[in-house]
Amino acid sequence: MTTFKRDFYFDNDIKRKISENIRKYRKKAGITQEQLAVDIDLSYDFVRRLEFMKGDVGCSVNTLYKISVVLNTRIDKFFE
Repeated sequence: MTTFKRDFYFDNDIKRKISENIRKYRKKAGITQEQLAVDIDLSYDFVRRLEFMKGDVGCSVNTLYKISVVLNTRIDKFFE
């Protein structure tokens, strides 16, 4: 069986998009960074860095899931 390299587009700025969308949906929900941190059981500093370091700080799928629940936003919205 022959295997060949297929071409895909991988967005190198996906973490930046996720952090910007977390901030957008948090503000839309009227929730502060401090409240989000309490709700997802992480530090305020982590949430602040997640939003403002524009992709330099990542998060686990579990954390992204918790954020989506708290913000009442489908998880796929963070990737748009």
